Amino acid sequence: MSAKHPVIAVTGSSGAGTTTVKNAFEHIFFREEINPLIIEGDSYHRYDRAEMKVAIDKFTKDGKQLSHFGPEANHFDVLAETFKTYGETGHCKRRYYLHSEEEAAPYNQKPGEFTPWEEIEYDTDVLFYEGLHGGVVDGDVDVSAHTDLLVGVVPIVNLEWIQKIHRDNSQRGYSAEAIVDTILRRMDDYVHYITPQFSCTDINFQRVPTVDTSNPFIARDIPTPDESFIVIRFRHPKGVDFPYLLNMIPNSFMSRRNTLVVPGGKMGFAMELILSPRIHELIEAKRKA
Repeated sequence: MSAKHPVIAVTGSSGAGTTTVKNAFEHIFFREEINPLIIEGDSYHRYDRAEMKVAIDKFTKDGKQLSHFGPEANHFDVLAETFKTYGETGHCKRRYYLHSEEEAAPYNQKPGEFTPWEEIEYDTDVLFYEGLHGGVVDGDVDVSAHTDLLVGVVPIVNLEWIQKIHRDNSQRGYSAEAIVDTILRRMDDYVHYITPQFSCTDINFQRVPTVDTSNPFIARDIPTPDESFIVIRFRHPKGVDFPYLLNMIPNSFMSRRNTLVVPGGKMGFAMELILSPRIHELIEAKRKA
């Protein structure tokens, strides 16, 4: 953790509301005139797309499971070192994982590959990470220990599965059987490396649908934001102005002394209201330091 060079991490599984999160932080950074160094979680995978397919086959033949959720497929140590180095110096190394033809074209590379590591030497105000493992702990490696603000964004697991099934089927052409196999292959890593992060987040945003998702494998559509609530849990509720938030967000309510519930369509607005003061405090402390 660092006053001079703050590290902000958003950790969450795919389908958790990535676009909403990005928009909220972009708005905050713009208003506060913050220049962030953006780090993408996928860039810390151990294998590129082709290598991952080979590695999965090898692990399967050895009677083991390999997934992007676990340590065997990621460089948790490099991620922790990136956070630590930035906190100490304000500089670090970065690379990108190229998801698509569009992303790969400027680098003259293929989709599914990594760009070379580059040393980021220009001055930035904060490091902003978004990915699967912003608060992961694995043995002696504790990524969460190097964050100044750790935010969790996650749907309940059945909703997460519904979103994955629909996305992988419609966008990637995977069969229902292949998607279920992937979910099962990831389950052990999900339980041990993804879920525990949400107990140590400073603020957690969990999307909960208000329609029946009891059997995600037969759901015909994805619940909309208006068919959902966002459950917001504060690790340290002291100092949170709950009356102000309740007044500003229509139809919101408190379910526990540290938990605010807001309509799903107000997720972005709630994020900006809640996170803006936190980020402002980090920047003020940085300037004083």
